[in-house]
Amino acid sequence: MRPPLPPHPLARRPVLSLARSPLFAAGVAALGLAVLGLPSPRPAAAARAACPAGMASVRGTFCIDRFEASTVELLSGGGKRRHSPFEPVGKLKVKAVSRRGVKPQAYVSRDQAEAACQNAGKRLCTDDEWVTACKGKRATVFPYGRERERGACNDSGVSSFNRYFGQGGEAPLSAFTWANMNDDRLNQLPGTLAPAGAFRRCRSSFGVNDMVGNLHEWTSAPRGTFRGGYYLDSAKHGDGCEYKTTAHSPGYHDYSTGFRCCK
Repeated sequence: MRPPLPPHPLARRPVLSLARSPLFAAGVAALGLAVLGLPSPRPAAAARAACPAGMASVRGTFCIDRFEASTVELLSGGGKRRHSPFEPVGKLKVKAVSRRGVKPQAYVSRDQAEAACQNAGKRLCTDDEWVTACKGKRATVFPYGRERERGACNDSGVSSFNRYFGQGGEAPLSAFTWANMNDDRLNQLPGTLAPAGAFRRCRSSFGVNDMVGNLHEWTSAPRGTFRGGYYLDSAKHGDGCEYKTTAHSPGYHDYSTGFRCCK
């Protein structure tokens, strides 16, 4: 009697369960749509659909607000009302909103911005996320390209601070007080803060607006970091998307500080 043959080497390999195979699951889903006469979703469309309204998908890995955040105050009775973008948030409970055509919220600290994002079911963007969304698909220095284009973004405005505190010239160092830096008149002069999305060329290839100029934008970096510059400066601490300031605490705010949220 012959001894039994050894098992074939291929028999020792684990058999992939079709039920657990992602490709099998995708095929079943596609077949189900075909039976119903519905088109199969495209991957890009699915990624866009995964982001809430007012947000853009960045390579399908995270969502980011298309516009700098404005805020609404959440009232104790469950109602809400718009908060003025020219007034500090203070101890109010506010929610971040991404909306074209309204002045974004300034006078906001990193910690207040983080709370506003959380109240919207979002969070502050990490530093890396912010820079990636700003530079776009080709990783350029500016949202619109490699070289600075004057007038593309709101980064060549007028100094309302000098207007009110400079007696006709440059404001002295003694004028840079907490109260003066948070004066509600500063962003209301023509040539200062612009409505979200007003500078149509200031848009990255991911569809994100105003990431350079208009307002500094806080990120989630614990040291206190804001990015992108504001309407008077987007070059002193790095050009365009590479602009970075780390000189202030997470509780700091003034007329130039704003934010947007990620998810």
